[in-house]
Amino acid sequence: MKKTVIHWTKLLPMAAVLTGLSLSGGAIAKDKTDHPGVTPGEMAYKGAPVPAGELKRVVSPGAPDMTQAEYEVATKLFFERCAGCHGVLRKGATGKPLTPDITQERGTEFLKVLINYGSPGGMPNWGTSGDFTEEQIDIMARFLQHEPPQPPEWGMKEIKDSWKVYVPVDKRPTKAQHKYDIDNIMAVTLRDSGEVALIDGDSKDIIAVLKTGYAVHISRPSDSGRYVYTIGRDAKVDLIDLYMNPPKVVAEIKIGLEARSVETSKYKGYEDKIAIAGAYWPPQYVLMDGPTLEPKKIVSTRGMTVDTQEYHPEPRVAAIVASHKHPEFIVNVKETGKILLVNYSNMDALNVTTLEAARYLHDGGWDSTHRYFLTAANKSNKVAVVDAQERKIEALIDVTKIPHPGRGANVNDPKYGPVWVTSALGNENITFIGTDPKGHKKHAWKVVRTLKAQGGGSLFVKTHPKSKNLWVDNPLHPDAKVSQSVAVYDINNFEGGYEVLPIAKWADVGEGPARVVQPEYNKAGDEVWFSVWNGKDQTSAIVVVDDKTRKLKKVIKDKRLVTPTGKFNVYNTRKDVY
Repeated sequence: MKKTVIHWTKLLPMAAVLTGLSLSGGAIAKDKTDHPGVTPGEMAYKGAPVPAGELKRVVSPGAPDMTQAEYEVATKLFFERCAGCHGVLRKGATGKPLTPDITQERGTEFLKVLINYGSPGGMPNWGTSGDFTEEQIDIMARFLQHEPPQPPEWGMKEIKDSWKVYVPVDKRPTKAQHKYDIDNIMAVTLRDSGEVALIDGDSKDIIAVLKTGYAVHISRPSDSGRYVYTIGRDAKVDLIDLYMNPPKVVAEIKIGLEARSVETSKYKGYEDKIAIAGAYWPPQYVLMDGPTLEPKKIVSTRGMTVDTQEYHPEPRVAAIVASHKHPEFIVNVKETGKILLVNYSNMDALNVTTLEAARYLHDGGWDSTHRYFLTAANKSNKVAVVDAQERKIEALIDVTKIPHPGRGANVNDPKYGPVWVTSALGNENITFIGTDPKGHKKHAWKVVRTLKAQGGGSLFVKTHPKSKNLWVDNPLHPDAKVSQSVAVYDINNFEGGYEVLPIAKWADVGEGPARVVQPEYNKAGDEVWFSVWNGKDQTSAIVVVDDKTRKLKKVIKDKRLVTPTGKFNVYNTRKDVY
């Protein structure tokens, strides 16, 4: 096989750098050129690594020799640094494919230069940034020319072996054993400590800090509000009983090796009965008994892509939401671009309807009527609209680079009527999409308004039915003045621009990146909470702002608040208010 050898000086132009963010270990190092040619927001967005587990070594014909020790170094580096972009099996996702037919053709010297200096397409400059040593670069260049090792599957035996019920249902209280307003509790992710803090929205006191999975991605209250389900990026699901004093984890389970989504049934007659969790590896979702987490059904998501109709071995499960119109979960399958309607009314004869959308589906949320689910196909730069009542794709809407809605925000626009709003990682645009096909038919499923935010790197927009404000964060922007503040718009005067509030300055947390992330309303809709996300060994905080006056109301500091990120108000989350 012919090898292509390119001297490193030929690739120096590829190392034109962009000041970026390093997310290693939960802290940020400024002025570190991790991803030349790609926005820091994109770099930070591309995901957590898949755990390597026990991997069987694969030796490929035509690939350079490696020792067993070198192979072990390479597998660890790949799963920590590369799998989130290129996929466990290197078939490509947000990053390009790295299969042996490609890498052997390029050759060791080319790969070493690419790993060292990066590329304008988003390949990190692992060598010049100091993340990889010269020896590690050489090892990785050789490793990539072998067939990729596959992590172990995680089937029913492994899932059941991980399942634990600490407090049986009949031993749990039948009513709340405390005086907290459960609906106004905030579940706050403490990312790097592998915990969730439960904070009383009235007193602002920490009720409990509970051990959970690592880097909890979301917390989902059950329909009744009694339980909170959390899922870590390590695929561990924890079930928290809010009736207990203090609230405790009453059951846990591990549904794979990496995951991001959990949800519970909301359709009338099925409230609190069924839970679902989706995995990145293995690519599958698991249906469970709601009150105990007993696993009932595993369904693989491997299959064909919607565009090229090619088989994909690693289509990861992204967002999952519970339908209000049918006994169904709506499940996004990232790499194949398919949206699954999983009907749970008969678990012995599971009915799954497949809707074809666009590749790289990620997150999304409901419109204000809870009929339409709008979800971002981020690398396709589209928003798909699912009509949950008619069970069909209503529209595929073109938007600008890498929409990132979280759940999005529902606004009654003074000109265009009901709209759903998303910000973006790849640019400064805030996109408004009309959602009222009856009252504002000519604006429905179209981009009707685009605002300019402080810049790219936004993760979340948020408002509330009782509010006149639209809040936009920019935690992944390279400029600290932007990442440490939020922009707020007057819904009745979008043309008037935005006001910037110095959230991190108000928090007074001292040194550190102090990224401000995820506005979240309290139950009443008169307060907005922000996480000031510092490094693991630095001071973080929660900042509470009066929504009407936009003035500082409270700063919550506690040594237990380690790297707070996502916050989930029980009432707003279970009722899909955003």
